[in-house]
Amino acid sequence: MSQQTAAGPADASAPDGRDIFLVSNSVDELGGVTTWSHQMARLFTDRGHRVHLIGIAPVEEELRQKFPENLPYETTTLYPSRPPSARRLTGLKGRLNAPERRRQAARRAGMRAKAETLNTLFRAARPGAVVIVTQVWAMEWVALADTKGLTVIGMSHESYEASQKSSRGERVRRFFQDVDRLLVLTPEDADLWIRAGVQNVDSMPNPLPFMPDSPAARTEKVVASVGRLAFEKGMDLLLDAWADAAPRHPDWVLRIYGAGVEEPKLRAHAAELGIEESVRWMGSTDDVLGALRGASVFAQASRAEGFPITLLEAMAAGLPVAAFDCAPGVREIVRHGEDGLLARLGNTMELAGHLDVLMADGGLRDRLGDTAFRDVRRYSSAEITDRWEELFSFLER
Repeated sequence: MSQQTAAGPADASAPDGRDIFLVSNSVDELGGVTTWSHQMARLFTDRGHRVHLIGIAPVEEELRQKFPENLPYETTTLYPSRPPSARRLTGLKGRLNAPERRRQAARRAGMRAKAETLNTLFRAARPGAVVIVTQVWAMEWVALADTKGLTVIGMSHESYEASQKSSRGERVRRFFQDVDRLLVLTPEDADLWIRAGVQNVDSMPNPLPFMPDSPAARTEKVVASVGRLAFEKGMDLLLDAWADAAPRHPDWVLRIYGAGVEEPKLRAHAAELGIEESVRWMGSTDDVLGALRGASVFAQASRAEGFPITLLEAMAAGLPVAAFDCAPGVREIVRHGEDGLLARLGNTMELAGHLDVLMADGGLRDRLGDTAFRDVRRYSSAEITDRWEELFSFLER
């Protein structure tokens, strides 16, 4: 086990303060769940709760987010490296695979040992403690721990449809069936889970990471996109749309903020499309708001999303959004024609049309951007944290 103990945690004796454990696959992986976990840890700490972030395993260096060393809450990672994955042993061949059976027995023994580490942390908690498991893989370890007397909340940070396209759908049903509450990101997704027979479901949106006092000036001829350079984020589709829209706006550029394994392939794709001169590869940024303030339009071409934080950030910065309607979370955040423009998933020509009209019409950019700046405040950090605390109190009864 590796553990980092932060300086200056919240006062454990603060009125109504709870012990809150946020358990994820990793405490520093690039991606929305990790960003959300650290944001909620800070918000809960500011409310007087004692927060502990727990990750199952570290990730490779190139996939790590950079966080300050002196966090106002503790972080723990259970394994020094990623444990071996599980494989299903089916049929006679599987039953006779002695080496794989031994490997899996060793894996289960290691999981039980790490669950004892969780038990040590959980036993030190005060009455009223809450365990929030943000990802179903992490729940495999929490399920082995002793959580008697604790409120356990599971989460799925992706849409119902996306979860059903992978093994996570079945695992959510299996591992979260007995938690006190399973939270998904939108009422629409909660309804789909309930129709599928999961009854302990409710919804909780992501909070705004920041709320500036004023919107961006929207004077720069820049379209910005922020996200990991990974297949599900659809940067290749965004390049296809940009190739359609950019020739009509030769003085505009597309800035892509993010890093990932797909970058060489994406750069090659941009060259094949003949748009490399109008695309700027900005790399990862620690100043998302600054990046957004330097743009006039925000574009997102994800193939799948849950409740995308990048859309919240763009709207909080006052940018009009052009995005694929890829999940209930997207159409809950963006109201087509009011504070952004949505295209059908995968329809790059339709997305290009939205980018075209936003680049051409400054009045439309200002109207949609100003409305986005006002509307997105319904996801303020104070409002969402209040909802969490109300849920804690309700489940404690």
